[in-house]
Amino acid sequence: MLTQTGTTTPSAEIAQLADNDPLAAFQDRTLLIVDDDKPFSTRLARAMEMRGYEVQVAESVAEGVSMVDVRPPAFAVIDMRLGDGNGLDVIARLKERRPDARGVILTGYGNIATAVTAVKLGAFDYLAKPADADEIHGTLMAQPGERADPPENPMSADRVRWEHIQRVYELCGRNVSETARRLNMHRRTLQRILAKRAPR
Repeated sequence: MLTQTGTTTPSAEIAQLADNDPLAAFQDRTLLIVDDDKPFSTRLARAMEMRGYEVQVAESVAEGVSMVDVRPPAFAVIDMRLGDGNGLDVIARLKERRPDARGVILTGYGNIATAVTAVKLGAFDYLAKPADADEIHGTLMAQPGERADPPENPMSADRVRWEHIQRVYELCGRNVSETARRLNMHRRTLQRILAKRAPR
C-alpha cells in the first residue's frame, strides 16, 4: 500500500504493517533485476511484483548500469555472471549512486567465495542460484548485519549441483561435449547425470 505524496502514516500503523509485510515500511519499492537468464528474470519479476515491488529488468551489465544512472533503485537483485561482464560493476555503481540501496548478488554453483567478496564490495547479501522469490524477498528485508531465515525446505547439495549442470547445458545449446568440457567432467559421466531425474 503506497502512501500518497505529502501524507503520513501514524508510526503505530507503519509498525503493524511492517510486522505483516516488512516492505510496507518502505516508501520507495523500486527493484532492479539484472540477469541474462530471461525465463528466470521474467518469473522473478512477476513474483516480486506480486509482493509489492516496482520492478525493472535489465539483461546486461551495460543496461543495468544505465538504469541505475537514470533512477537508482531502492533494491537490486543482480546475477554475478552476465554476458558482457560482472554483476559487481552494477553493484558498485548502485552503491555509488545510492549508498542505502539493498542489493543481492545471485551466484552460480561453485562461486560462493567470489560472492563473499561481492558482499565486501557493497552487496547487501548473496544467494546461490537457483534462488526463489521468497528467499530473495527475505534477504532484501533482513536487517543490516542479519542473515535471512534459512528456508524451511532448502534444496539438497545434489539438487543444487544438478541445477547448475542443467543451466550450463542449456547455455551451451544442449551440447553435451561442450558442457562436459566447461564443467571439467567426463562426457559419459555428464550423460549419465543428464539421463537421471532431478534429485530432491
